[in-house]
Amino acid sequence: MPIVLGNRVKETTTTTGTGTLTLAGAVAGFQSFAAIGDGNQTYYTITNNTDWETGLGTYTASGTTFTRDQIYESSNSNAAVNWGPGAKEVFSTFPSEASG
Repeated sequence: MPIVLGNRVKETTTTTGTGTLTLAGAVAGFQSFAAIGDGNQTYYTITNNTDWETGLGTYTASGTTFTRDQIYESSNSNAAVNWGPGAKEVFSTFPSEASG
C-alpha cells in the first residue's frame, strides 16, 4: 500500500486506549482523512495538547478509522499512548524519521 501525504488533513477523535482511532470529522478549515484515500498509509501525529504520538498509520473509509501501525515517537517513552477520555486531534504530517 502506498504512503500518501495530504495537505491540511486534520480530524478529531474521542477514541480511548491504544488501538484503532475512530475519526469524528475534519477540523474547520481542514480536509478529512478521506483525502489520503481508503487503504492508504500516511504519517500522523495525534495530540490532546498534553500527550502526543507520531507514527505511520492506515486510513479506512468504512467506519472512518485510522490504525496506528507503527509508533515513531511519543510522550509515552515512544510507545503507543493510552488515550483517556476527551477530544484529541490527529493530522497528517511528515516526521523526521521519514526523511532519511
